[in-house]
Amino acid sequence: MAEQATEHMVMHMVVSAPPEQCFAVISDVERYPEWAADIKQVTVDSRDVEGRPLEVSWRVGAFGRSTSYTLAYDYSGSPRQLAWNQTAGDLTSKLDGSYRFDPAPDGGTEVTYTLDIGLRVPLPGFIKRRAQSRIMHTALQELKVRVESSLHT
Repeated sequence: MAEQATEHMVMHMVVSAPPEQCFAVISDVERYPEWAADIKQVTVDSRDVEGRPLEVSWRVGAFGRSTSYTLAYDYSGSPRQLAWNQTAGDLTSKLDGSYRFDPAPDGGTEVTYTLDIGLRVPLPGFIKRRAQSRIMHTALQELKVRVESSLHT
């Protein structure tokens, strides 16, 4: 049976890099296609007075189809947090979230990823779980690899 996909997810991971490095990677949205496998296109629609992406249009591929959405970014918590809210989307009705970067005792960073998702169409439970798993993998595992490899370049 299909279920409406409205979900709140929170995940944590430790990255072996300082919080500032994590924030630098995550706020460089134009480079996501280089490291986030499902991101097909990123277009910065507007920037704030400091030149940071303020409104960004995304095209993402998943499970053989493409979806598009626009996110508005909030830098008020920077460099410890980057938050966003969805302003438009074809399959999603809500895609609001944040990354939080807290110093870890070992000198790394405790990364907390929060995401609230609402879909416009109901999905079977197993598809919803697979999608959540892919989102979390990209949000944390691929981020960890990118941040830690950027320390050596």
